[in-house]
Amino acid sequence: MLGRAWLFNDGKLRAGWRIVLYLALFLLLSLAGRFTASLTPRDPLGWVGLAVGVAAALVPGWLLLIRLDGRAPGALGFAFSRVAPREVLAGIGVGGALIGFASGLLIVTGAAHFVPDSGTPIGYVLSLAWTLLYFGLAAAYEEAVFRGYAFQALVEGLGAAPAVVVSSALFAAAHAANPHVDAVAFANIFLAGILLALAYLRTRSLWFATAVHAGWNWTMASLFAFPVSGLTMIDTPLYDIVESGRAWWTGAAFGPEAGLAGSFALVVGVIWLARTRALGEAPRMRRLRPLVDSRLPVEGA
Repeated sequence: MLGRAWLFNDGKLRAGWRIVLYLALFLLLSLAGRFTASLTPRDPLGWVGLAVGVAAALVPGWLLLIRLDGRAPGALGFAFSRVAPREVLAGIGVGGALIGFASGLLIVTGAAHFVPDSGTPIGYVLSLAWTLLYFGLAAAYEEAVFRGYAFQALVEGLGAAPAVVVSSALFAAAHAANPHVDAVAFANIFLAGILLALAYLRTRSLWFATAVHAGWNWTMASLFAFPVSGLTMIDTPLYDIVESGRAWWTGAAFGPEAGLAGSFALVVGVIWLARTRALGEAPRMRRLRPLVDSRLPVEGA
């Protein structure tokens, strides 16, 4: 009886064991995906790796939701519904507005300014299009890993606050090896983890959380031409941005996420997401019964 109580709660496998199962399946599929990606002859930006990574993060969550939790795959947060496009557009707007606020602070204080660069208007438009898709796919991978099944099972098992803290710390740790990372960057990425966890928890929608994430990165890299978490894989046509202010304010080579301007934007975003009445769980998602609904109040959209 004691062993069974250690494994099960009311006849259901405890959250900790379901998280272990998820991580084992995710690791197995990730290794298989990396092998598949290695067979791709030319993939400089890692499109194939991102695609198989998204699948490796999502499929175990869907399987466990079906087999162990008795829920449809859409309960994970990527449900197909009429509100999904609206959630995506709103999320891109929120993420873009927040990093736009930080970038605007740098520009108006004279800490950064634009300079001309080579390129054409057509090249600029094409760059905006493909980078939006790229950052969307990258964000979907990270959201599925850090705000997907494991996070949701942790909320069900321990409650929202501990799950947000743990997932945000892991999210920051996952970026610890990025170029030019420092203590401010680590703290800001931890704040970004809280922001994105709230984006999911307020809506139960990974569409929205992914779009906030993608909107932030796309606006920062493609519209303002800043590095993204120390990475400079995007070369925006027509113009570039030059930082001339103090590193503690601008973030220097890591980008705004390592500066206090970025900190201000993240704090504003966290407070807004925590307090706004404009967000809530859509009726379609409520019917799917996400795991976190057992521990959190249900708010209508």
